Amino acid sequence: MEIPAKYDPTSIEDKWYAYWMKNNFFRSVPDEREPYTIVIPPPNVTGVLHMGHMLNNTIQDVLVRRARMRGLNACWVPGTDHASIATEAKVVQKLRAEGIKKSDLSREEFLEHAWDWTHKHGGIILSQLKKLGASCDWEREAFTMDEARSESVLQVFADLYEKGHIYRGNRMVNWDPEAKTTVSDEEVIHKDVNAKLYYLKYFIEGTEEYVVVATTRPETIMGDTAVCVNPKDERYTKLKGKKLIVPVVGRAVPVIEDDYVDLEFGTGCLKVTPAHDVNDYEIGQRHQLDTIDIFHADGTLNENGLHYEGQDRFVVRKAIYKELEEKGLLEKVEDYNTSVGTSERTGAVIEPRLSLQWFLRMSEISEPALKAVMDDEVKLIPEKFKNTYRHWMENVRDWNISRQLWWGHQIPAYYYGEGADDFVVALSEEEAIAKATEKAGRAITATDLTQDPDVLDTWFSSWLWPISVFDGIRNPENEEIQYYYPTNDLVTAPEILFFWVARMILAGYEYKGKKPFSNVYLTGIVRDKLGRKMSKSLGNSPDPIDLMAKYGADGVRVGMLLTSPAGNDLPFDEELCVQGRNFSNKIWNAFRLVKGWEVSESAPDAAGEAAVEWFGERLKQATAEINDSFSKYRISDALMSTYKLVWDDFCSWYLELVKPAYQQPISKTTLNSTIGYFEELLKLLHPFMPFLTEELWQLMTERKDGETIMYAPWPSEGEVNETALTSFQHAQEVISGIRNIRKEKNISPKEPLELVSTSDDSPAYLPFITKLGHISEFVQAKEKPEQAFAFRAGTSEYHIPVSDAIDIEAEIEKLNKDLDYQKGFLVSVNKKLSNERFVNNAPEQVIANERKKLADAEAKISLIEERLTALKG
Repeated sequence: MEIPAKYDPTSIEDKWYAYWMKNNFFRSVPDEREPYTIVIPPPNVTGVLHMGHMLNNTIQDVLVRRARMRGLNACWVPGTDHASIATEAKVVQKLRAEGIKKSDLSREEFLEHAWDWTHKHGGIILSQLKKLGASCDWEREAFTMDEARSESVLQVFADLYEKGHIYRGNRMVNWDPEAKTTVSDEEVIHKDVNAKLYYLKYFIEGTEEYVVVATTRPETIMGDTAVCVNPKDERYTKLKGKKLIVPVVGRAVPVIEDDYVDLEFGTGCLKVTPAHDVNDYEIGQRHQLDTIDIFHADGTLNENGLHYEGQDRFVVRKAIYKELEEKGLLEKVEDYNTSVGTSERTGAVIEPRLSLQWFLRMSEISEPALKAVMDDEVKLIPEKFKNTYRHWMENVRDWNISRQLWWGHQIPAYYYGEGADDFVVALSEEEAIAKATEKAGRAITATDLTQDPDVLDTWFSSWLWPISVFDGIRNPENEEIQYYYPTNDLVTAPEILFFWVARMILAGYEYKGKKPFSNVYLTGIVRDKLGRKMSKSLGNSPDPIDLMAKYGADGVRVGMLLTSPAGNDLPFDEELCVQGRNFSNKIWNAFRLVKGWEVSESAPDAAGEAAVEWFGERLKQATAEINDSFSKYRISDALMSTYKLVWDDFCSWYLELVKPAYQQPISKTTLNSTIGYFEELLKLLHPFMPFLTEELWQLMTERKDGETIMYAPWPSEGEVNETALTSFQHAQEVISGIRNIRKEKNISPKEPLELVSTSDDSPAYLPFITKLGHISEFVQAKEKPEQAFAFRAGTSEYHIPVSDAIDIEAEIEKLNKDLDYQKGFLVSVNKKLSNERFVNNAPEQVIANERKKLADAEAKISLIEERLTALKG
């Protein structure tokens, strides 16, 4: 069999993904095995793969592939989210480019365009995940607006309404003027901006006196209904019971007192605009103030905006500044740094707005979800996010679940009259007619009904995801929900811990009486070399598809995971992908080397036999390390242990030890052991590098059609012979010592050398030392040779005799430098071990390693000092 000299990922990746799909290897159905379930965080239906998706889905694929190999019934459910705000914005933009306004269309006509857009763009991101190697059960693909999910969402809304958890009311909300809808607190991104603080003159009614009020938003003065001062502020005692004239507007408003006012901010006088500020609204409620809304839904001023009606709020800010200045109503303007809320979806500056909306009373259903995380029934990884979660859950606000959009799940509420309570919640028009007739006490027909035009917040569908993907809302006792729920692991980003994770836990306890998942692995943010979050706007985010074309999917997967500890940001550099590609090539070349050896029936040589024995122990030890890392969700550590096992232990040491001499055969026994070890390594590598490992596993030996490494058993651990590993480590140190002397003294690697040991015991794995050190003779002696280069391995002393005279001065200089280094190193180790905090908190193995370093450094210092004494005579 001829193996190509170079690994070509492109053809191999396409070939094996098609093979996996053809054989339905990703498919999962309930059976007698233990299930392992992951549900994908559904990406926006119209989205494309970005670096965050790449990291998130690579981790999920690693977990699910390993679960399959461990004999579990692994089920990874894919799907997409309808993303109300983002998708509607894209559809509106597309229509605008075609000369069509949304307002010119009926709801049904607009939805036709939205569905067309979704069908056209909806499959892009999922097809890109296939390029990555994602082993999802594609027959289970779900969409938050497909029939099963839509019915589930509306059923839950109706149920929560009947339970009294959902209500309709006028509340201050975050308004996105660009999308013309409310957004939740969590969808508001606060940005620091350079603004202005305007000092306006409010004249005391009937006098020439005035007080100065500072504001960052002079365009809102048309909505002022009071000026507020702190009751403790003696500067304004004279204003009690007085009225002030709002500049430009001319309206007289009362002066009120409230502890909310900060005496240190501005002038200590606060203009109160209850319709356009959350805190002002609360003050207004306490003091029964009028509420004057001055904005249209798009952020332009309405009829209450006087002569600015129809103009954008930011245009008005500039214009009213000039008017105030011209009329002598502006005392001064200062530069001011402040924080401004912006919409995560559109980037528009959020406008606080009083609006009639639907809300879910969160406090009434949040207790089980808080307890689950605090008691570690649901584990957050890393644990540091527990405090953040607790703070949010203990201070949870009612969830504004309505959105003023057409794309989404239309709220199943039907109005039949003008009264605030003249509505019913029903899952069909027929049910609505019956309920409305009963409630109104008169006959209600379909023509009397008007369905609420708003849709539900997108998160109101995705919070049911772990249940609804198995149809657990509509059919709560079906076989699949009983088998797959609760799911095992959720992999997601910390920024949606509240958006999505907390709400899924709420829904899980409300509708299944149990947690939706056991572990939540929170990934970090992918950042560039400068620490900036990757984004299209900054132009610092590579296209994942381009990266995979350049380095192979396996190379990019390895590159992403090499530096991605849970919960910590990933400092991405394309060089990581180069490292991943080089690793692929290293494995490929190792395979070509092994497959290129001639085979002999002769007995294995001593070095080969010893190598087989040692690597068997090292493999068991590394497998235990890898499993331990997986159990702690240290995916990056698991990869690094696998990487070192393959690159260092197998390629750099084992293959060198068993490799036959030039044009000589290898014993069949050694080759079979080598191939067996290679197969075990491919299994450990498979979750990280699915394509390369499948290719090599299939080439390793003849396989039947329909076989795959995906279902090969995960390597077992077994009891490790620690003595063998310690002995080999000593042999490695001896070989390194010999190689260092060859390099320093410019001795050819081909020149055989004599090795003399003055220690009482001869080293184990002597065949290794003889072969890799190119040693012609090993001698154990009581006395040191007169002319020799010395080195130490652990506590043992070795010498390489030389016939030529040694440059004593040069040797003394070199030894002194080494002595200084070793003494400095000894100080640093002693400092670490004398640190009580380190000794009390570090794992035992880490402490043991440090103590070994201490002993080795002391032994090396002793040897160097002895050698210096001998040289100085």
